[in-house]
Amino acid sequence: MRTTSSREVYRNAWTRVREDTVVLDDGSSGIYGVVEKPDFALVVPAQDDGFWLVEQHRHPVDRRCWEFPQGTWPRGGGGTPEQLARAELAEETGLRAADLRHLGHLDASPGLSTQGFDVWLATGLTEGPTAREATEADMVHAFVPETELVARIRAGGFTDAPSLAAFALLLLDRAAG
Repeated sequence: MRTTSSREVYRNAWTRVREDTVVLDDGSSGIYGVVEKPDFALVVPAQDDGFWLVEQHRHPVDRRCWEFPQGTWPRGGGGTPEQLARAELAEETGLRAADLRHLGHLDASPGLSTQGFDVWLATGLTEGPTAREATEADMVHAFVPETELVARIRAGGFTDAPSLAAFALLLLDRAAG
């Protein structure tokens, strides 16, 4: 596949959408919509026999969702992926990690978006104040034992795809040992 032209069709402070005209391998042409978003950090805060999760309303699906803390720099912000992970953990849960280990980098939705994310395992947690953004005002955080998290996954009560992928990376990391 080869891109022959590209045009911006939408932009706001968080997202850019472009439309690419492409030539496919068989010579036919087509159009591809691409959502450009910055990479984000996802943190798996592990403590004892479970994890700290956050719950918030997610507008696109119009419901509250449980997930691991995650996010990207606010407009104009920046730093390393590790600094972003530490900032998101503290902002959303108030937790600070003595140890932060990178578990991997994943593509969020490669058929639709340029966005990827780094997964971090946070341990040695201490509590502090949260610093949630205005869009996170309804957010809550709670400790969930791993057995309960697995039960929620099986029952369809924990559906955030990046969080599920992060949990899979954690299980693979444990198995490698």
